[in-house]
Amino acid sequence: MLRGFPLIFVLLWASAFITGKVIVQDASPFASLGFRFAIVALGFLIFALIIKEKVRAPLTDILEAGATGMLFHGLYLGGVFFAISKGMPAGMAALLVSLQPVLTGALAGPVLGEQVTWRQWLGIALGFGGAAAVLGLDIGISFPIIAFASAMTGLIAVTIGTLWQKKLSGKLPLSVSNFYQALAACIFHLGVMTLFETPFINFTSEFIYAMGWQILAVSFGAFTILMYLIKIGSASQTATLFFLVPPVSAVMGYLFLGEALSVIDILGLIAATIGVYIATSGPSAAAR
Repeated sequence: MLRGFPLIFVLLWASAFITGKVIVQDASPFASLGFRFAIVALGFLIFALIIKEKVRAPLTDILEAGATGMLFHGLYLGGVFFAISKGMPAGMAALLVSLQPVLTGALAGPVLGEQVTWRQWLGIALGFGGAAAVLGLDIGISFPIIAFASAMTGLIAVTIGTLWQKKLSGKLPLSVSNFYQALAACIFHLGVMTLFETPFINFTSEFIYAMGWQILAVSFGAFTILMYLIKIGSASQTATLFFLVPPVSAVMGYLFLGEALSVIDILGLIAATIGVYIATSGPSAAAR
């Protein structure tokens, strides 16, 4: 089962872009995220109490977990949702934030003291090249500059969040840590909603299904797996998995939304898959 965690993570994380596109049709981005993480925080709190984890913790540990939540659930997801709501295609947003392994790989050495090998850099190059081939960087696509800036903010946030989680946090039990992360994200999104948007949520059947999937499969499932993978592996190796998200999102868009998928897209998916395999395999695979 543990060997399948990376694949499960990629599938669930990629699905967030597809369901996110559905959600922003019926809700303002920060209102929907505030609603989502209020439920997620309550869910993790109940789970922690059921398994009798100690919810009370040192303030330093709570603040570290909260910072992780602000980066991953707040700035990263907020940036992606806002960009999509302003007209950026979900696939383009996925491609931009998939640059994370490049930044994480470049920073893992000086920040964490990890050695990023030539094999990993080769995998990164193949992964990004494959992702770019799948989605294409169509300069003719028109969307506001604020949407691009928002997606780039998400990219920087998820990169810093990966390094932060590996270096400083992770001291709390996973369920307790996830509770504080979700609570911090909820407060962040409600604050942004109050200050910068006219909030609305239309509880259509599409919204309910998409939000339910994001809460159960993405927040409870994918993010818990991500925290586990960061804990047992290196930051740069874990981050490389994100290169699979854009091509997998493209395949999901083809299957569930009727979006086009060409031969070049399929070849790009294969290249990205090979890149991730190269970057995450090698002599230390058994140890990971």
